[in-house]
Amino acid sequence: MLLALTRQAGGRSWRLADACAACAAATSETAVVPDTLLGPRRPKPAGGILRRTRHGLSPGPDERARVREMLTYLSAALPQFSSPAARLLALQCALRSDTLGHVTVTGGLLRSMRLRGRRELWLELAQAGWLETASPRPGSVAVRLLDATVLDQAPGRGARRRAAHWALHPTPLVLPATAPAVLRLSALALASHPFSTGDLDAVSRLCGHSPQQTMELLDRLVSARTLASWHHHHDTGEVLWQFPRQLPQCSADRDS
Repeated sequence: MLLALTRQAGGRSWRLADACAACAAATSETAVVPDTLLGPRRPKPAGGILRRTRHGLSPGPDERARVREMLTYLSAALPQFSSPAARLLALQCALRSDTLGHVTVTGGLLRSMRLRGRRELWLELAQAGWLETASPRPGSVAVRLLDATVLDQAPGRGARRRAAHWALHPTPLVLPATAPAVLRLSALALASHPFSTGDLDAVSRLCGHSPQQTMELLDRLVSARTLASWHHHHDTGEVLWQFPRQLPQCSADRDS
């Protein structure tokens, strides 16, 4: 059984319930909550998986996996029409927040993301009921997250902050600093994937795009030389991509 989060009534309410993998996949506006997003209140899986606690360290996913898990969660927690820039901000807030959901996003971080002064993005997340802004500080934005699930994350803040830093420079993908948020989010979704292949619909959901938009963005990533190539298998719905300097694993031509 999996823990599934379903958005209802246009985001005005949420339902958290156990579901099998097939039911979770078939239910619209639903995402599976990854185990590493949950604190000790969730029952431990059989076999006893060690988790990071306040008093010590234990094995856990790396930065890439942490970012992917949060992107997966945000794909259901945020409205489908949320902008790529707002999703990137939400990712940084979720990974950098403390146990009370408080986080101050510095002006330096906003400048590095090319999002400083974009007040409409904070308003977008606030209208979605995901956060509220506190008293602003000079050059920074202080917020409080309203998503109860995000408040109960594991592992600790230090590991999550390292994942947040990796998300700003998701190796092995390289994009110009001036690249638009829509391309940065798409590149991040690919870089966070454990393999250079995935279901096209699943990749699209991570970024809040339609499959057609995702294919267009993959073309743009190839044009920017962030990807070497990509290929879509129509019969299986699987999409494969090549990072620069990787050995070919499939045809470099796009399936027409």
